[in-house]
Amino acid sequence: MRIANLSGRLVLVVDGLAVDVEEASGGRFAADPQAVYEQWEEFRRWAARADLPEGRPFDPSLLGAPVPAPRQIVAAGLNYRDHAAESGFALPETMPPVFTKFASSITGPVTEVTLPPGGHTDWEIELVVVIGTRAHHVSAESAWDHVAGLTVGQDISERITQLEGPAPQFSLGKSFPGFAPIGPYVVTPDALDNPDDLGLRCTVNGEEVQKSRTSDLIFSVPELVSRLSSVIPLLPGDIVFTGTPAGVGLGREPQRWLAPGDELVSTIEGIGELRQRFVAQS
Repeated sequence: MRIANLSGRLVLVVDGLAVDVEEASGGRFAADPQAVYEQWEEFRRWAARADLPEGRPFDPSLLGAPVPAPRQIVAAGLNYRDHAAESGFALPETMPPVFTKFASSITGPVTEVTLPPGGHTDWEIELVVVIGTRAHHVSAESAWDHVAGLTVGQDISERITQLEGPAPQFSLGKSFPGFAPIGPYVVTPDALDNPDDLGLRCTVNGEEVQKSRTSDLIFSVPELVSRLSSVIPLLPGDIVFTGTPAGVGLGREPQRWLAPGDELVSTIEGIGELRQRFVAQS
């Protein structure tokens, strides 16, 4: 199953066509894309049995964030060995470093992002987990049962703000407007051949800058969900950024930053792509 936010309305994407969920369910489920996660199990059962009407063609540029208003955004750092090495940090042993991105930074899959003036803005492609049912003190073996689906994310990061001061400001440096594009769809794990092994690829102006597989995660999706849930309850509709592989601008020699006119394309196998174009602040 693939679900999306089309012009602010919840849709199922079937064979490339959009089926409006509120209309198809006779009002049983609201048009609000965020609301469905509070009824996730009921929605899944309905979608599996429903005699859906024929979908409609749609313009991908009208897709918004498939999870537009999560209560919690949890982000893991240093969750790929090669990225920890390029960043100069030791590998995490029991839990990756955890921070948040503020909800005002969330946008959809095709956007224009304003660069903070004087900043060093960087890219970080990430697999994003969407929580479907409350997870608290869950085992790794049962963690997938609490996942609604997976989507593509970019943890865009302004490194000067992130790293300046007596202590790093990870959450602020990663939460400028437009710095958390996600989408284009939330794809349920059963729609993927192997949700634990997906290819990731990120390009800047067509040049490949990141390429890896989620099987290289230090803490896999179920392990990460389990360890996070040992501390905080993960709530329906929450999202978890799982970490980025090597290839970010900060780790390059010389370092490289996004500039006005750059186009960033982020793709995850079986899910889809994000496309961001960067502009200077006017």
